[in-house]
Amino acid sequence: MTTATPIRSQLPQGDGNPGQGQGPGRVGAGVFDPVQLWRSLPDALRKLDPRVMVKSPVMFVVEIGSVLTTVFAFDTPGQWFGWAIAVWLWLTVIFANLAEAVAEGRGKAQADTLRKAKTDTVARRLVGDAEEQVPGTDLRIGDLVVCEAGDVIPGDGDVVEGVASVDESAITGESAPVIRESGGDRSAVTGGTKVLSDRIVVKITTRPGETFIDRMIGLVEGAARQKTPNEIALNILLASLTVVFLLAVVTLQPFAIYAHAEQTMIVLVALLVCLIPTTIGALLSAIGIAGMDRLVQRNVLAMSGRAVEAAGDVSTLLLDKTGTITLGNRQAAAFVPVPGTTAAELADAAQMSSLADETPEGRSVVVLAKEKFGLRERHQGELAGAEWVPFTAQTRMSGVDVDGRKVRKGATGSVVAWVHERGGTVPADAQRLTDEISQAGGTPLLVAVEDASGARVLGVIHLKDVVKEGMRERFDELRRMGIRTVMITGDNPLTAKAIADEAGVDDFLAEATPEDKMALIRREQAGGKLVAMTGDGTNDAPALAQADVGVAMNTGTSAAKEAGNMVDLDSNPTKLIEIVEIGKQLLITRGALTTFSIANDVAKYFAIIPAMFAVAYPGLDKLNVMHLHSPQSAILSAIIFNALIIVALVPLALRGVRYRPMSADRMLRRNLAIYGVGGLIAPFLGIKLIDLLITLIPGIR
Repeated sequence: MTTATPIRSQLPQGDGNPGQGQGPGRVGAGVFDPVQLWRSLPDALRKLDPRVMVKSPVMFVVEIGSVLTTVFAFDTPGQWFGWAIAVWLWLTVIFANLAEAVAEGRGKAQADTLRKAKTDTVARRLVGDAEEQVPGTDLRIGDLVVCEAGDVIPGDGDVVEGVASVDESAITGESAPVIRESGGDRSAVTGGTKVLSDRIVVKITTRPGETFIDRMIGLVEGAARQKTPNEIALNILLASLTVVFLLAVVTLQPFAIYAHAEQTMIVLVALLVCLIPTTIGALLSAIGIAGMDRLVQRNVLAMSGRAVEAAGDVSTLLLDKTGTITLGNRQAAAFVPVPGTTAAELADAAQMSSLADETPEGRSVVVLAKEKFGLRERHQGELAGAEWVPFTAQTRMSGVDVDGRKVRKGATGSVVAWVHERGGTVPADAQRLTDEISQAGGTPLLVAVEDASGARVLGVIHLKDVVKEGMRERFDELRRMGIRTVMITGDNPLTAKAIADEAGVDDFLAEATPEDKMALIRREQAGGKLVAMTGDGTNDAPALAQADVGVAMNTGTSAAKEAGNMVDLDSNPTKLIEIVEIGKQLLITRGALTTFSIANDVAKYFAIIPAMFAVAYPGLDKLNVMHLHSPQSAILSAIIFNALIIVALVPLALRGVRYRPMSADRMLRRNLAIYGVGGLIAPFLGIKLIDLLITLIPGIR
């Protein structure tokens, strides 16, 4: 019975030096184009409904201001200033809605593709030993349906009988078919996918209208997107600032009257709009929607925006070893001969003994002999009269008898017993070599031969888990992000430590059981950390549910997909690293644009306040540092800039601020330098340029 091994601190530490390298390439989420902008315009206009706008307090205030300025513009016919302010305030609201509509619209193309996959199917439901044909919409949880080659699977479920090749291209975009079979971690099937071969019996696990495709359609269109806690908190802050500035503007008019500089309602509304943080208020929803869309583009379905946001705050990452950090199958790494035998002789015997071994390990021995010693890959049919000995779990050996020579390769104990049965001896060096390989975390396979000179051991094949290329660099990058990585494996501690050292992870948990995973996650969370993990089996479901970010593989069981809050349609466990990066990018983008929004308000103060009171207080004209043409052109320039900057920042909100691994302090300084200082400088330049253009219009003074 295996027992949980303590985390890495219980074992000697390696002194590996972290490698250098760049992280994986980042694919931009795509910037809007004029066609997308035009298609999204009707949705932006529909969002002018006050019942929709009230969900964004800042922009709701701007809409009310737009209505008021329009009314007052009617009361003062012939005044171009009032109409100009009204038009640009309406454009500000429309631009804000357009940003959100563009972000939502980018998911509709994928939703349309999914709808094509969602066809009305006829299901062959099992009733006892008989079949009956019923519409797919009549299926209920627990129903058993039969699917054969050419059939479309009528609903989400688990394979309970048989094995089949399934086309899931409508869901994953991957043209290669996948194998689905009962009794394993690859039993889940999705409604709308097509069976290509064989026959399976599927147990339905979802109700009609609640299938995986239905949920995907709703999520990618944004219909089910809920505001995240961080987004809600920021909305509260923006609403509070709006109330504060509203009170400030309301109380400003009595002072203006006292100073004999009474302001019109149009000017007061313009001041309020420029004071409140309209830029981030306009882009906040678009940033959140675009974050989920970036995951969709990577074939990851987030069940909620909360999961994406949590991914950005993850501090501990749990990664399964097999298939995530390593290639998944042990590969032949070296031929180690005993004294008196050459490496080429050992490689030749190892290759011959592996021709009948169809396991991944056996095939890797054939390939290694070919690559290292130039041995041509031979086939069983080339050796006339050969008697092949295939690998079995009982004998734990494979080999060939040919030309009076017997060659065997297999587990140490099995090959040693085979040599002793034939009167041969095993040199002490063979045992020493196998011990060294085992202590290094590898798997030794002995190779022996029996010929005219008797039975003897030729040497050892070193099998090892092959760490995927670039993993150390990726873990180095995660470390720079402040994320601690823990490798989860069922291997013994020695093997686990060897792989952990080679891959560069921070910790490992060996001989792990589902209970051990849960306990580890809870310990991390008790320390105030957010934990992310991947999984695909039913035994991973409890840990996926406990983790703050649980990424289930689409090839996994329904239990795993229900427990996680994200599903990777490509079933690529290493994608968890990209998910964390996207989450961090979302938070950074939101913070950067908030900084920019608040900073660029400063320039608007310098444009509007002097313009409002320069007549009553000539000394305020010194604050007109931009030397704007007139009070009216100054106020109008600030309003126009306030509207145009929203459009200018939409691409950045959709694409996201580029993320670079660095400490939180350094990241804060960088964003303040770029978006804080940039937010101060850009408005001064923009407002001045707009003022110059306005003064070129005939009739404006």
